[in-house]
Amino acid sequence: MNVTVSIIVPCYNQAHFLSEALQSVLNQTYINWECIIINDGSPDNTNDIAQEWCKKDNRFRYIKQDNGGLSSARNAGIKVAKGEYILPLDADDIIDINFLTNLIPELNQDSSLAIVSCYSKFFVNSVSNVVNKLKPKGSTYHYLLYVNQLVATSLYRKKCWEEVGGYDEQMKNGFEDWEFWISITKRGWEYKIKEEFLFYYRKAKKSMLVDTINSHFESNKEYIFKKHSDIYIKDFENCMTVLFHDLKVYRNSEVKIKHSIEYKIGKVVTKPFKLIRKLIN
Repeated sequence: MNVTVSIIVPCYNQAHFLSEALQSVLNQTYINWECIIINDGSPDNTNDIAQEWCKKDNRFRYIKQDNGGLSSARNAGIKVAKGEYILPLDADDIIDINFLTNLIPELNQDSSLAIVSCYSKFFVNSVSNVVNKLKPKGSTYHYLLYVNQLVATSLYRKKCWEEVGGYDEQMKNGFEDWEFWISITKRGWEYKIKEEFLFYYRKAKKSMLVDTINSHFESNKEYIFKKHSDIYIKDFENCMTVLFHDLKVYRNSEVKIKHSIEYKIGKVVTKPFKLIRKLIN
């Protein structure tokens, strides 16, 4: 059987979700796929679960490597992928039964398209428990400069991955997919959004996305801006507007916190401790 699409599933400490993700792959109405599971040095039982799925269906393949991060794991899978198209799928997320059936024809019919994505639903515990919906827009890199319109689980041409040299393995703290989409589309490639809810993103209290936003948002954004400075310089006025808007929002939030009752109570509660510290010093 000819393989049209290679689904790349990195897994690190998510063995408890892995079977759900792989079941959504097995359920696809489109059958010309292979699914490459990459164990990124995971200390849990990812190995056992991946091996079980390889026995269930020979379209599943398995790679085990030392921990190198998400970009490294995706690149490792794509290097051996046989498909013309690539679909990254995180081990805790789920694709609709018609995901491939509905998205693959878009790339087949339009040679100017590099990427095709869709609407997404964010869920907690079960796909029936939807807590948010995402309807991205746009078609060129201009729409990606300041907001990532594309979820990581978007279908794209493998030759685009080859053109840009894969995912940036220096980006170990998130936003690697955002940078990847910019790298592709700034070369003149376009993307398309299929206006159907075909992707389910698992929302967790502790996740890489949450950690990225809380701890690495500014540094990751700075890295992207500097790496692709050529296109941000072209959009200088908008770039300055966005950056100063963000600065204003941050400053206003600080002022709001300092005027909150909780902050004032906290200052009163901690004042004696500050006096004691001064006396000790």
